[in-house]
Amino acid sequence: MNEKDFLAERFEEHRSHLRAVAHRILGSLNEADDAVQETWIRLSRGDSGDIANLGGWLTTVVGRICLDMLRSRTSRREDSLPDHESTDPLPRSEEAPVDPEQEALLADSVGSALLLVLDTLTPAERLAFVLHDLFAVPFDDIALILDRTPASTRQLASRARRRVQGRPVDAAAETDHTHRRAVVDAFLTAARGGDFDALLAVLDPEVVVRADQAVPLLGGADELRGRSSVLNAFLGRAQAARIALLDGSVDAAFVPDGQVRGALHFTIVDGRITAIDLLGDPARLGRLTVEVLDA
Repeated sequence: MNEKDFLAERFEEHRSHLRAVAHRILGSLNEADDAVQETWIRLSRGDSGDIANLGGWLTTVVGRICLDMLRSRTSRREDSLPDHESTDPLPRSEEAPVDPEQEALLADSVGSALLLVLDTLTPAERLAFVLHDLFAVPFDDIALILDRTPASTRQLASRARRRVQGRPVDAAAETDHTHRRAVVDAFLTAARGGDFDALLAVLDPEVVVRADQAVPLLGGADELRGRSSVLNAFLGRAQAARIALLDGSVDAAFVPDGQVRGALHFTIVDGRITAIDLLGDPARLGRLTVEVLDA
C-alpha cells in the first residue's frame, strides 16, 4: 500500500464523523458531502506527516469549510428547510458505498424544527453551537476556527443554545447586554477622563490585555498583565472608542470614518474586566458584525 492509499484509508475512518459534523452545520446532505470532499482534497495536497491528531485536524478543516459556505449564503438566502435528497454529486470510492439506511438515519437525526432554528443563527453562532454542544469540541479549538477569543466563542454558543432550547433569548440577552454595557461604559468613561480610581474599580487585579499583530501596544509588547500596566496603557486614552455590538456582544470599536478600524473585546467576570483583546487586523475585523451603540 502506497502512502496516498494509506492516507485515504485513514480518511475513510473519519468520513462518517466529518459528514455528520458538516450536515449538522450546513443542514444539507449534498453540501455536507461537498465539504467532506474539499476536506479530503486539502488533506491529500498537504503535508500530513506533521498532523499529530488527524481526527482533530479534519474536524477543524471541515468546520472552516462549512463556515465559509454558511457565510456565502448571506448574499443569497436559500430555502428555510434543507434539501434532504440522497442524490450524491461526488464520486465515492468502492470502499465507501452509499448506505440508504445510514443516509436516512443521518437525515432523521436533525429534525426540521431544529434546522429551522439553526437557520436563524449567524454562521459563527451556528458553528460554535454545533461543534461544542453536539460534538464536544473545546471552545479553545472552536475559537481558532472563528478567529475569536474562547470567551467570545462561548458567548456565541450560549446565545445559540438559548434559541435552540426555546428559552427567552431576548430577555436573557438584554440582561447580559445591560450588565456588560454598564461595565464597558464605566471603563471607557474612566479611561477618557483620566479617572484613576474609577478605572481601577472596574479592572480585575489580574487583568490582562492582549493585542493582535496589527495593534502596536505601548513598548512594542503584545500583552500586558496586571492593573498597573493596564492603567498606564489606557488612562487618558480610548477617546475615539465607542460602545458597539461585536457579533452581538457589547464591547467597543473604533470607527472614525464609518469604517471599523479597531475593536476592544472585554471578558467580564463578576462586574470586573479580566481581559481586554485589542483587534486591529483588517481581515479579522472584516469578519465581525459591528453595530455602534454609542454614536
